[in-house]
Amino acid sequence: MTFNDIFKSSFLEKMNSVSLLDMVVAMVLAFALGLFIFFIYKKTFAGVMYSSTFGVTLIAMSMVSTLLILAVSSNVILSLGMVGALSIVRFRTPIKEPLDIAFLFWAIAVGIVLAAGMIPLAVFGSLVIGAVMYLFANKQSHINPYIVVLRCENHDSETQALEFLKQNTEKMVIKSKTAQAGRIELNTEIRLKSDNTDFINILASMSGVNSVALVSYNGDYMG
Repeated sequence: MTFNDIFKSSFLEKMNSVSLLDMVVAMVLAFALGLFIFFIYKKTFAGVMYSSTFGVTLIAMSMVSTLLILAVSSNVILSLGMVGALSIVRFRTPIKEPLDIAFLFWAIAVGIVLAAGMIPLAVFGSLVIGAVMYLFANKQSHINPYIVVLRCENHDSETQALEFLKQNTEKMVIKSKTAQAGRIELNTEIRLKSDNTDFINILASMSGVNSVALVSYNGDYMG
């Protein structure tokens, strides 16, 4: 065995398995499409608290997926080892918004498709998905449900307040009710007729109403 034979199977020979041009093009496109996904996520976000770190995570997921698939596609043995390594990874961060899962899969899919060399599919698919997300997820704020936390003194003030809510909202549903001596607390889900919330001020000033709170509601009621 000669000196050259010793290094024929070394990792140095694998440095040329993926060309430098392919790496640069794939990573630049992954960053650009990840930035596009981040832009769509920011424009269509409808949750209670916006997290900028999740948007940065979408960009990172696109680039990491591209890097991973480029490595796996160049070596069959590495691909088998990578499957085993990824099978022990556990993600503990909870996903609060169901739509966030779609953005995560979108970012991962873009990285995989780019690394596979299907650049037109990645670009065209991202444009189509982005347009669908923007049209259907970017709804007006008054369409989204809200929770009204209402505290009244007695049954008469409760009836009057609920009737007022029915007249000034598109839809009203009682979610929970707590009654104590001299105090009644109601949690109602409402849908606004418009973006105007001045009726909450009028409701708070009504006789027998102690306090009113309007809270954005993500649709998952726990009662």
